This record gives sequence, C-alpha cells and structure tokens, in this order.
Amino acid sequence: MITRGETTRVRRVCVAAWGGAAVSWELSTPGMLVPSLATCAAFLLLATGCALHIRRGLLAELRRSQEIAGAAQRALLRPLPGRIDGLALAAAQLSASRGAAVGGDLYEAVPTAHGIRVVIGDVRGHGLPALGAAAAVLGAFREAAYDEPSLGGVLRRMERALGRHVRDRARAEHPSACPAEPESPAAEEFVTVLLLQIAADGALRALNCGHPWPYRIRPDPVPEPCAAGSRGSAPDPASRRRPAGLDPAPGTGERSPQPAMDVRPLGGETLPPLGVVPLPPALRARACGELRPGETLFLHTDGAEDARDPAGRFFPLRSVLARAPLTPARLVAGVHEALLRHTGGRLADDVALLVLRNDR
Repeated sequence: MITRGETTRVRRVCVAAWGGAAVSWELSTPGMLVPSLATCAAFLLLATGCALHIRRGLLAELRRSQEIAGAAQRALLRPLPGRIDGLALAAAQLSASRGAAVGGDLYEAVPTAHGIRVVIGDVRGHGLPALGAAAAVLGAFREAAYDEPSLGGVLRRMERALGRHVRDRARAEHPSACPAEPESPAAEEFVTVLLLQIAADGALRALNCGHPWPYRIRPDPVPEPCAAGSRGSAPDPASRRRPAGLDPAPGTGERSPQPAMDVRPLGGETLPPLGVVPLPPALRARACGELRPGETLFLHTDGAEDARDPAGRFFPLRSVLARAPLTPARLVAGVHEALLRHTGGRLADDVALLVLRNDR
C-alpha cells in the first residue's frame, strides 16, 4: 500500500531529477545566460506540473487502497455488537505491517443455542500474508458455531478449513507440480486458537490450541474491619488501615474509593496449534469455572504480552489490567494506548483484544 509519505518522496524525486537535468543541460551548452535561465525556469515549471499530476494519481491510488483495506477488514473482522445475551463486548485489532489495516489475528462472538461461543486466534506471521488463513479459519467458525453441538466439532471443522486453505495455496504456488498433498512453505502455516463457550448460567468451557489463556478480572473483595477485644470496644487502628488499591473516602478532600482489580488467567490443558499435528480423536471442552455477574474476560493474542519497549522490556499486561476500568470499550482503548506508548508505536506483531463483561 502506498502511504502519504511515499507519495511526497516520489514527488520530490521527480522534481529534483527533472530540474537537475534541465539546469545541467542548459548551463553546459554555450549561449547567453538570460535565455538559458529562462529555459531552466520553463523546465522547472513543467517538472512541477508533472509532479503534481503524479501526486494526484498516487493519492487517488492511496485512497482506493485504503477503501479496499477497510472493506476487507469489515468483512473479515466484522464489528461486534455492543451486547449479546446480557454480555457487554468490545474488540479491536492492530496490524504490525506498515500501511495495513488487517493482519493475521481473528476474533468473533456469536449467540447460539448452546450459549455464546467465542473464538480468538493468531495466524503464524503477521500482516497481509496471513490474511488468507485467518479468513479460512474464521469462516469455518462462523458456520460451525451454530451447527455443531460441541466445541470439539467446531474445532475439527476449523482444522479442516485450514487444511484446505494450505493445500489450495500450495497448488497455486507450484502449478507445475501438483500432487495430492503438495509441500510448500504454505504447509508450515498454523494458527493458535482459543474457543470459549459461555452458558446462560455463566459456566465457561474452553478448548485451547496453543493460544494465551484469557484473564478474568473482578473487583478484589474488601475485608470488613474487625473489632479487637470485647463488644463495644474501639476497633484496633491496625484493622482500620485502608485496603490495598483503595483511595481515601469522599469528603476528605482526596479522590473517591476505587476498588483494586483481581486479575487471574484461566488455565487448563493446551493442545498444539492448528496445522502442526492432527487433533486427537477425543476432543472434550474443559470446564473453566464461571463468569459471574460483574466479572470481565480479557482475551488477547500473544502480540500483546510479547510487545517490547526500546529497552527490550515486555509489556506488563497484567498490571495494566489491574489498573484499567472495567468498561469493555474503555478497557480495550486503554490497553491499546498503553501498548503504543510502551512500544513507541512500533509493534513487532499483530495484536487483537476482545473483552466480555457479564452484565446479567
């Protein structure tokens, strides 16, 4: 994709090359100085007009490329609704490729008869080259999530879709040699996938294929002050210390209380990524507890935790989540802002974030 900065550089190079050639030619030929300078000025005006014409063409191409990229992003990562069956949602994606609006990260959430089914995944590589595999896997999920009674069935159909994509891409890369199972760099393509199912009572079930586990965020329980000694005695001053993460109470001239967030990752068995080895014959989703009312799930790709600053330090995702607001949209925006600030705006990998809060 052509960027505005590249357009400016092309224009400057054209003007400088044309003007330099004209001036060199006129000053190197014998003749009077004034007519030569006039000829140089005419050449420079002509070069400027050509550069402006090229600039308009490049800007039009840039606008068309941006419109195509935006349409591809909306088709692949459709905007999620703000609420599904009592869950508040927010999601966003950042591409590491310069000038690209989409990449190899994918996410989706759909309401089904079996509960809300959610997927988040990360294709090997980043940027536009990973777009095909992401589209194949995400398309299979959107179909299978409604039809398959189990998460294992959904995952198998996603695996088959990825296998078809890899074979078709390999045949396209090597049309002269097209065996039944072609081998090519595309055969090394794999996808990390996390499938979640949230039942009506908040019960969580998951299948994880090499993907980072999500974080569950909930307010830390605040212990009640305990009275020391017999009934009616004054409480122990030590028991009246402010719990960690709370600001002073209102009316004291200080900030209002803000509860600390308890941030813990979900855990369980992790399978290899899709495309590395075949899925096992028996696929059973694992119970991962409950998403109670008021609790939040933060799903992400590994580009978030693996992001580094110029000094090589990893992004402190868990500590950022502990200080972030629980509103899904503000949480996504805050993490993205912290990521860009931490990396100086230079991401090494695509990043996708998906937040779900139980408002039932």
